[in-house]
Amino acid sequence: MMRGKKSLATRIVYAALGIIEKQERRSPLDVFDLAVRNSTPLLRVRPRRVGGATYQVPVEVPPVRGTTIAMRWLIQAARARKGQPMEKRLAAELLDAARGQGGAARRREEMHRMAEANRAFVHYRY
Repeated sequence: MMRGKKSLATRIVYAALGIIEKQERRSPLDVFDLAVRNSTPLLRVRPRRVGGATYQVPVEVPPVRGTTIAMRWLIQAARARKGQPMEKRLAAELLDAARGQGGAARRREEMHRMAEANRAFVHYRY
């Protein structure tokens, strides 16, 4: 939703789910659920200052926060796609995320890679 336009946001989401229903043989809510699950980060890195150095410390993401982040990433990735109406961009991003591709799923993998690379600093956990 941008600038409080809830009815426009609702219309875009329902139109995107309608596009998914036409393209796929399965329920659009199943596709949406799978897209959110494939985009939800389990780990993230938080900066922690110890002495004079700042370490990137991997921490677990709470489930509710992870879902919120996943939805935000899906919307941002859909907005980043250009040349089509928002309904088609959102539908394409949800389908890609359900397949484990797309901007939101890629962002999750990138975050997990960063957490894995900084696993040595896990003992500085909050």
